[in-house]
Amino acid sequence: MPTTTAPRILLAGGGSAGHVSPLLATAAQITRRSPEAEVLVLGTQEGLEADLVPAAGYELVTIEKVPFPRRPNGAALRFPGRFGGSLRQVRNLLKERQIDVVAGFGGYVCPPAYLAAASLRRPLVVHEANRRPGLANRLGARRAAAVLTAFDGSSLPRARRIGMPMREEIAHLDRAAHRDEALRGFGLDLARPVLLATGGSLGALRLNTAVAEAAESFLEAGVQILHVTGRGKSEGLPERDGYRVVEYVSAMEDAYAAADLALTRSGAGTVCELTAVGLPAVLVPLPIGNGEQALNGQEVVAAGGALMVADADLDAAHLRSQVLPLLRDRSRLTAMADAARAFGITDAAEVMADVVTGVARRA
Repeated sequence: MPTTTAPRILLAGGGSAGHVSPLLATAAQITRRSPEAEVLVLGTQEGLEADLVPAAGYELVTIEKVPFPRRPNGAALRFPGRFGGSLRQVRNLLKERQIDVVAGFGGYVCPPAYLAAASLRRPLVVHEANRRPGLANRLGARRAAAVLTAFDGSSLPRARRIGMPMREEIAHLDRAAHRDEALRGFGLDLARPVLLATGGSLGALRLNTAVAEAAESFLEAGVQILHVTGRGKSEGLPERDGYRVVEYVSAMEDAYAAADLALTRSGAGTVCELTAVGLPAVLVPLPIGNGEQALNGQEVVAAGGALMVADADLDAAHLRSQVLPLLRDRSRLTAMADAARAFGITDAAEVMADVVTGVARRA
């Protein structure tokens, strides 16, 4: 095993923001808390990491994206050779760069990273974002030195909830102090309540359609809307006074500060960010996949910090009858904000960084 005093760390993860964002938040805290540490990121050329990791100042090493085959076909026949090639590439990387610890956040690159680390007896740290863990992290957790999760109730062995690593600007956001500046930045009235509607960077057709159809009723009731449609999804949604339409917000802390209530999907990162900043929410779980979005939101709903509505039940009528009255009920919103904040965790990136560097030093 390597014996260098400066920890050499490989962070593995990619594809979606749910993997890349906590990875980069952890990398930033490792760099801040242990400036001597060498941080390397493993990803693919197809995922968000291809742009975001170099932009954040970290070295990115890419391997081929090799999805696990779900059915017997040509891809299944090619899988062993392609996966074996990725595994050899990661093994060589670990040896050449004398990596002390591999920390994985999920995604296609994690299985070869975990298996390569196991074959070379390098320790692992696993972070699982969702209540229902993915295949990659179920594999890695079996021999991990530490298994860390964003939510309680994980089926992974020896799991410990630390929350979701996130950017400091969000984790330590003072919404009240930043509110007026954020409202001015979006061109919104400082005196009227704001609904933040967002389906994430890719948008959500169900949310976009319902919000657009209900917008006039909200405006007539004195409520403003900050509608983040997703890239390429704003066509046909003309802005007017009190209805701000944007395709993407790079600094979501500004949107959180401007809002009194959020209407969103319940991806793990979104749920954790909302609770960290204490923003009440109406969660609309994505109705496809393995149901993890509904699970992600269950605990904060039970705690009183959010409501949940099924995707099939969300329409303009529901927004008018259920969401609009909530936005005009200041005392209820305050109680929900307090409940969300009590559930949220704001120091997950710091804790994750300390765990990873601690394992590296012990190695």
